[in-house]
Amino acid sequence: MRAFTIGCENETRSRAATARIRYNHSLQEREVTMLAYLFVILAIVVHLRFIALPFAFTPVTGSLLFFGARGSRKYMWVPVVLLAASDVILTRYVYVSRFSWDHLVTWAWYAAMVWLGTRLRDHQRPLPVLGAALAGSVSFFVISNFAAWAAWSDMYPKTFAGLMTAYAAGIPFFRRALEGDLLFTALMFATPVALHMLSGANERRAAV
Repeated sequence: MRAFTIGCENETRSRAATARIRYNHSLQEREVTMLAYLFVILAIVVHLRFIALPFAFTPVTGSLLFFGARGSRKYMWVPVVLLAASDVILTRYVYVSRFSWDHLVTWAWYAAMVWLGTRLRDHQRPLPVLGAALAGSVSFFVISNFAAWAAWSDMYPKTFAGLMTAYAAGIPFFRRALEGDLLFTALMFATPVALHMLSGANERRAAV
């Protein structure tokens, strides 16, 4: 009878431990999802120049990749719409400029970065993450400068030399964009790992 009682108690404790682990895992997932939204908000704040950083040195790429990797699948459209809206605000009220079809290219790139982030859900190791950030930097440099050359006839002549001039003009911005993309992407993907380690350390300290 005593053995049976002990067995029941052990099973109860095992079930409680399993339930606690599942609860903690669910809580951590919700916290990471919240981080994905916070990083997008940070990217928009920097994008709108409310935080003064060197031009093109922004957390936009990192936030899009992180949202794709750790954000809610149901709301993958949210960062794309919010960043597109910030582009509208910048164009209309900050730069006081006209719209052209190259904005659509930028918005399509936002969506592509979120999609690329979804490829990292099961591959969140340093090399794939930094590789995705590098791909984001290079692709934006190639696509955005080509779109500017093609859309703005008053800036560059529609010749091969004009296209090369557009790319040459974008090189200083590319360097800062690359630095920002690698730095912010690394920091964002490292944040939940660091929080998990701190949480585990606190739990072990409390159990002592």
